[in-house]
Amino acid sequence: MRSLASTLSLMVLLAVPAIATAGGHFKVSSADFANGRTIPMAQVFNSFGCKGGDVSPALHWSGAPAGTKSFAITIFDPNAPTGSGWWHWVVFNIPADVSSLPAGAGAADSHMLPAGAIQARTDFGFSNYGGPCPPAGDKPHHYHVTVYALKIAKLPLDASASGAMVGYYLHFNTLAEAHLVGLYGRKK
Repeated sequence: MRSLASTLSLMVLLAVPAIATAGGHFKVSSADFANGRTIPMAQVFNSFGCKGGDVSPALHWSGAPAGTKSFAITIFDPNAPTGSGWWHWVVFNIPADVSSLPAGAGAADSHMLPAGAIQARTDFGFSNYGGPCPPAGDKPHHYHVTVYALKIAKLPLDASASGAMVGYYLHFNTLAEAHLVGLYGRKK
């Protein structure tokens, strides 16, 4: 039995593509909040009972691996009470020579994204940034900001793609990931 479990574990490890994580040289940071800290009101959603500025955070990344041909960024809340989390921002086809996005780049009418970058559909139903707005009284949710270094220049998707569909393509095309987690909760 032990041998079977070891064999199955090895098969799973071999089947999963190797992806470097933020523990290496590839890193992401934000001038708006530090890793593990509270996301400020400027980035919080402005609807569903939340009264934030709904401005996407400024992001800067460095240390992408050799062979990176483009980047993608997602902001995902795994604590959302949906059974499948919540996609707050999905942007891809960011050229490989870009290493930062300014605050507000995720606006619906943004001209701050680099040429060719595409914002995909979030779980709000639109294709731009939507900030945190967890249910009142929940413990603070964890908002995972991930920058993906990709081995292809363009994902074959458009702005109507869901976060899950983009995630599917990211899974097969990622060289490395850099992570930043912000927290946000609302009192009752």
